[in-house]
Amino acid sequence: MWSCIFSFRAGAQNPSSYYIEEPPLFRGGLVAGANFGQVDGDKYAGYYKVGINAGVTLYTRLNNLFSLSMELLYAQKGAKSNFIKGSSSNIYNIIDQRISLHYAEVPVMLNITDVHKNYVGAGLAYARLISGTETIVTSPNANYNGDDYPFKKYDVSFVATGNLCLVKGLYAGLRFQYSLLPIRTKVDYEFARAKQYNNVWVLRVMYLF
Repeated sequence: MWSCIFSFRAGAQNPSSYYIEEPPLFRGGLVAGANFGQVDGDKYAGYYKVGINAGVTLYTRLNNLFSLSMELLYAQKGAKSNFIKGSSSNIYNIIDQRISLHYAEVPVMLNITDVHKNYVGAGLAYARLISGTETIVTSPNANYNGDDYPFKKYDVSFVATGNLCLVKGLYAGLRFQYSLLPIRTKVDYEFARAKQYNNVWVLRVMYLF
């Protein structure tokens, strides 16, 4: 009889005695990768401009499904020609055209996490221009001065991202980013088509502590 009572009490443990580890409320991390960009509105198409995308990130868990993230990044964007092309009037051949833009950028996104700890998210990014230059080499020489057509001091863009969990804490990510407002409205129509927008794909890795 006593053995039966002892067995019953041993099997009927209080469920509250089990400890279930909650995911952390905040997770910080580092990101590093490459931007592959073009500027929509110039004379060329193609993601030939390669630049740095690197900085820090912070995730705040809202529940088991959703989280908010904010990043502080250094981002190089712009455009690069990949072949010789005629200007609008065909007076000039564009031998080389390069746009180089350096930003301090803050993306803010709402993310969804699956059971395998992969993230997908979307949001907005505000970027402050550190420096921006454009150089054009033509034949015959057009004496183009990019300073006459300045870039805006800021860029507001839409961001969509996906992060695949490789091992605990380490992620591989793919991101698409597009300007919602023109980065430049005053252009030389001999060497540009319209108002200009950043158009960027990003490959990067992220480590969350």
